[in-house]
Amino acid sequence: MKPELVSVIMPTYNASKFLADSIESVLNQTYTNLELLITDDCSSDDTISILKEFAQRDKRVKVKYLRSNVGPAIARNRSIERAKGRYIAFCDCDDRWMPNKLELQIAHMRKHDCALCSSSYLICDDDNEVTGIFISPSHITLGMLKRDNKIGCLTAIYDIKRLGHKFYMPAIRKRQDWALFLNILKECQICFCVREPLAYYRNRQNSVSSNKLSLVKYNVNVYETVFGYTCLRAYIYFFLIFMPTYFVKVLKRDSDSKRYLAEHKK
Repeated sequence: MKPELVSVIMPTYNASKFLADSIESVLNQTYTNLELLITDDCSSDDTISILKEFAQRDKRVKVKYLRSNVGPAIARNRSIERAKGRYIAFCDCDDRWMPNKLELQIAHMRKHDCALCSSSYLICDDDNEVTGIFISPSHITLGMLKRDNKIGCLTAIYDIKRLGHKFYMPAIRKRQDWALFLNILKECQICFCVREPLAYYRNRQNSVSSNKLSLVKYNVNVYETVFGYTCLRAYIYFFLIFMPTYFVKVLKRDSDSKRYLAEHKK
């Protein structure tokens, strides 16, 4: 029986430095029945030529070029709209997957009969040097995810056959992936996770996501958008619930990272 199709969603914007490695990591999966749906958000660097080269080389690479810059949420949604697979997976244009990522996660989803799955992941810098690790819990409930985002977008896979082709990134400026997974968990209740790291998240210097303080208003916006909270209630929940949970997560991630790096020193 032929494995069911996985639609991999990748937005691109001026991504030429890391793009080829990201695409290769998807195309070199041991689970080969996939389509890589790339939506370019009006790049002005060498991204376009790289995309055209891969599209000519591998028919699984399908690229849509936007005429204006609309942001990653809409770019991802343009790819989701075109998806033909049973499963939707995400890989940003500066992240990478391990070769067996899809194979292990699809098997995990079948084992647990679940609609949403994520995994642990390694953290690397601009030079591909591993600097840390995020170890996922064995499962994530809506309440857990509401307190703090524990799903790395680059590891997430959801099942359209079980959920329907109806989930898209909300039209908010930042933290769209967290909002998406909250909406999915409102329906399926639980995300089962692979504890083994299956991807590399690139923690780029001076990136927007690296400045956590600047993202406070976007985190609050998620509570307003997904749960319909008033602005005041959203800020109260953020400071009293999210922040303590987030700091505990950071402490655990730092501890896990130190142990991982010590164990894997050359």
